Amino acid sequence: MAQTSIEWTELTWNPVTGCTKISAGCKFCYAEVMTKRLKAMGVEKYKDGFKKVRIHEDALGIPYTWKKSKVVFVNSMSDLFHKDVPLEFIQKVFQVMKDNGQHVFQVLTKRADRLAEISHLLPWSHNIWMGVSVEDERVLDRIDFLRQTGARVKFLSCEPLIGALSNMNLNGIDWVIVGGESGHKARPMNPDWVLDIQEQCQTAKVAFFFKQWGGKNKKKAGRELNGQTYDEMPYVELEKYI
Repeated sequence: MAQTSIEWTELTWNPVTGCTKISAGCKFCYAEVMTKRLKAMGVEKYKDGFKKVRIHEDALGIPYTWKKSKVVFVNSMSDLFHKDVPLEFIQKVFQVMKDNGQHVFQVLTKRADRLAEISHLLPWSHNIWMGVSVEDERVLDRIDFLRQTGARVKFLSCEPLIGALSNMNLNGIDWVIVGGESGHKARPMNPDWVLDIQEQCQTAKVAFFFKQWGGKNKKKAGRELNGQTYDEMPYVELEKYI
């Protein structure tokens, strides 16, 4: 478990670490940069670097220790649906999330095809929010794969948004997060792309969350759109902690 500055969650939980790049959104991967730093610091969990996918059985017990309800981003440093993560381990992660119904678990993947393929083998519960990354129109098919899953809450992370996403089919989608890329080599985000997505969400009655403009100095750029912040999120009734 780790505290995080990510605006749409509270904690990160990483039962898997490491990944490989599969699309344009991966070009300046945040997790890759962080892995290099953590490896240099001697953190054992990241000793094999970013390209080595590792599962961590010892991390499965962590959510059982949280005493208050949390909103948790699962695998911020990896992709749970990477081909090198065994189905049996994915099922274990889902069972942990199901067992801890007092928390919201947010799972995000770029490997939506595998997600759809094994969705029927996973123990979905009300508190598991499933999302796919949609950075430009080349990966719009990920939304269709997401719709095939048993997730009660389905969301899109359009971050880093590197192209227009016009006329998305938001049927069955509950939440859309939009954000620009950050860092010294950040690719620019056209404000019209953001406004168009926001309008699509409004029309489809989908919760809209604007995370950041990004750029070289994301704090200075801020996260206001049309002079206000958009922090909309879906709502689900959680089990009370006993």
